[in-house]
Amino acid sequence: MKKRVLVFPCGSEIGLEIAQSLKYSRHFELWGASSVPDHGRFVFKNYIQMNTAIQDDVFVTELLNIVSEYNIDFIFPAHDSVVLKLSECRSVLPCAVITSSYETCSVCRSKKKTYDRLNGIVAVPRIYDDFEKIKKYPVFLKPDVGQGSKGIAVAYSKEDIVFYQDKDPSLIVLEYLPGKEYTVDCFTDRNGKLLIAEGRERVRISNGISVNTAPCDNKEFAVLAEKINSVLTFSGAWFFQVKENETNEMVLMEVAPRIAGSMGLDRNRGMNLPLMSLFDASGLEVNIQKNSFE
Repeated sequence: MKKRVLVFPCGSEIGLEIAQSLKYSRHFELWGASSVPDHGRFVFKNYIQMNTAIQDDVFVTELLNIVSEYNIDFIFPAHDSVVLKLSECRSVLPCAVITSSYETCSVCRSKKKTYDRLNGIVAVPRIYDDFEKIKKYPVFLKPDVGQGSKGIAVAYSKEDIVFYQDKDPSLIVLEYLPGKEYTVDCFTDRNGKLLIAEGRERVRISNGISVNTAPCDNKEFAVLAEKINSVLTFSGAWFFQVKENETNEMVLMEVAPRIAGSMGLDRNRGMNLPLMSLFDASGLEVNIQKNSFE
């Protein structure tokens, strides 16, 4: 009998990639749920419209009822905030949550926490708490809690910083990184061993999502992945993003313990990270068989 996998929210780019990754599996049956009507209802044959969102007090109660009623075996969180919420309440759920530990998810949800934890391990961007210490403009502003490139801004003066922070006080001020941007898709098994560190260039970005991405081989990706993996406790698929500074050094932008929407590139190269994550969570060994074709 197939194990049932619930994807929530199933209409996100992440949820749609998980659906693409599992729809032909002989081992798992796809179920989708969302708090708001979205594209997931056109993709998932088994679709559940939820009445509550994760910030609601009774969200966990509704989720427990769904898991019980539909005999769900696994839940795949498909949004950064949902990753953190489900990792926090996994102890009360009678099914497995496919993500990393709560501590890791909590660190990764905050840019400041991520940079603090990994400072000295890998290169992280300089944070400016005092405008007077900024020697060179432009600088880069981004929300401390956010995903993709949503809510970002480039400031060319102190007045620009004040303008943007008045609109969003959560923005942190970072050094500007002018170079190319890369995502490194990773997989860590349940024993803590890093099996995959596949880099890809984020060629074109729309609404914070990489919509044009290409493989990029660089030995430094694996080195950075091993360093991050040695500090944070991952389980299954995860990724991190780096961007080159003025001297072409790769500087960390963010780490996320979840599936990335553009991991379809890896899937088509023979590395189905959502499927591997489910096998690993089931206690099975996984091996990497990368396709060599372009």
